[in-house]
Amino acid sequence: MIHSLKVESVELSFGEKKVLSDIFIKCSTHEIIGLLGRNGQGKTCLIKVILGNLRANNSFISFDETKVVNSLKYPNLIRYLPQFNFIPANLKLKTVFEDFGMDYEDFTMKFPEFEMNQTSRVGYLSGGQRRILEIYIISKSATRFALLDEPFTHLNPLQIEKIKDFLIEEKSNKGIIITDHMYQHILDISNITYLLKDGKTHLIKTELDLDRLGYINLAWYHL
Repeated sequence: MIHSLKVESVELSFGEKKVLSDIFIKCSTHEIIGLLGRNGQGKTCLIKVILGNLRANNSFISFDETKVVNSLKYPNLIRYLPQFNFIPANLKLKTVFEDFGMDYEDFTMKFPEFEMNQTSRVGYLSGGQRRILEIYIISKSATRFALLDEPFTHLNPLQIEKIKDFLIEEKSNKGIIITDHMYQHILDISNITYLLKDGKTHLIKTELDLDRLGYINLAWYHL
């Protein structure tokens, strides 16, 4: 069954300062949606509005055309990967997978470097390994949508490519929204990409759109 998540009619102001307006994002099952935006453009605020952690002046967040408030309270609808590490460092990997009802062997088939680490504690992992673990847990959870905030942080180039392959495979089971400053990786795997600029979402088709909107400078990149 195809499920849909829509974010529309979002208006957010702090006093007289308008932070978000004219927002539209749609994500369906089998899609990876990229969300780009420079710091200070309201990306964090938009994520909080989607999850229900921040009340907007106006917003319509819907799952399968049904409005949902505080969507983070419904893990069957959406799971969120924050920028910071959320799995306690003192937990053993085996315990993490048991708590989330997942098979550790399935994990090691995708990421064999973890094969001998089942009894290790999360805190003993490298920064990249810890990030891979958390991306896997959120993306593999029994949920309709996964929202991944800066998933490529702390990953080396080889790890990033493995995660990209994993997410492309996992989108067959759910819709995935990714926000990250490494825009080239976002463009590589996204079915649709949006840029948040001046409080509005802009549909991005190529790097030329990012250049036109001032997110990158292609002339500088080609010097």
